[in-house]
Amino acid sequence: MAAEEQKSAGPAKLVIRNIGLILSGALERPILDGDAVVAVDGRISAIGRLKDLDTESATTVVDAKGAVLTPGLIDSHVHPVAGDWTPRQTQLNWIDSSMHGGVTTMISAGEVHTPGRPRDIVGLKAMAITAQRTFAAFRPGGVKLHAGAPVIEHGMEESDFAELASAGVKLLGEIGLGGVKDGPTGRKMVEWARKHGIQSTIHTGGPSIPGSGLIDKDIVLECDADVVGHINGGHTALPDDQIRCICESCKRGLELVHNGNGRSALYTLQLAKEMGDLERVILGTDGPAGSGAQPLGILRMISMLASLGDVPAETAFCFATGNTARMRALDCGLIEIGRTADFVLMDKAQHSPAKDMLESVALGDLPGVGMVIIDGSVRAGRSRNTPPAERMPKVVLA
Repeated sequence: MAAEEQKSAGPAKLVIRNIGLILSGALERPILDGDAVVAVDGRISAIGRLKDLDTESATTVVDAKGAVLTPGLIDSHVHPVAGDWTPRQTQLNWIDSSMHGGVTTMISAGEVHTPGRPRDIVGLKAMAITAQRTFAAFRPGGVKLHAGAPVIEHGMEESDFAELASAGVKLLGEIGLGGVKDGPTGRKMVEWARKHGIQSTIHTGGPSIPGSGLIDKDIVLECDADVVGHINGGHTALPDDQIRCICESCKRGLELVHNGNGRSALYTLQLAKEMGDLERVILGTDGPAGSGAQPLGILRMISMLASLGDVPAETAFCFATGNTARMRALDCGLIEIGRTADFVLMDKAQHSPAKDMLESVALGDLPGVGMVIIDGSVRAGRSRNTPPAERMPKVVLA
């Protein structure tokens, strides 16, 4: 057998070397000691110093050139429709474009912008199962989109949730975007969903689309969904006293989104800090929506929270990676052995006044994305959307 054939017959082995800084995604230890990472067949197998790692038989070698390695970013709140197209803005390739903003995983909060979205129980179940199946099989830019999030309606029974779960549906769309807008019905359905392994999110704040309505603190607390969706409003936020009440009265996820109220996001972050509950904070864009698609929305949220929210930049990155992965039970989002090898290599933007990337983010700048890796495979080099990074990684063996 030729050497080339032996190489192709073995495991796919990725080595990333000359890493300037490794951000783990974990709040308890956001920065790791090391300058190299190894992944085999799409999963992290080693982290540390290059001289101490087994790098033999690598099939792909990336020279990070001193750039920062982070876990792939996770957008906890998107509204997909069909493929990489959104009718809300008549826009193509928004998912692939988000990958160029460092996003490698997305979570659907409901396919609510689908033209003619069915609201009868048979139809909404069929649409959810179809969305789950299609996005499991179609990954624009390599992005993993967890879709199939039905919006609950009156008349659903526990058997409907059992049927959805058995078909592979693991999410509920935002409670409040359909006919169910009251606490007692919402809580009953959340409990059915939880019983069958389906995670729930509730709309929070004023109405966002025709048919939705105000979801205030009383409804949020009574429904007790797993994630308080866009607690900073999507778009209109609740009053501060209601946000405080939600934060203090439950221990569910606190989702901050780009398409919400920035001041309310910072207020929620401050409350989470006061309570010692930063692990509850996760990030989304809530796009595509009336504000459009936001390819750099997650990076912008990280930068805003780090520069105005009085948290270290490395902590802000955890909100968009490890926090979300743990809350959503995902196998990505953290740089640790056994996790999926989803990475972003980035650095401070050229001509930033900061001394390094973390300081540039703390000053409010966006970093430059130099490479995106998903499942151990390089999916993009220099981002077409971020400013150019000062240090650009390079594939030296492929």
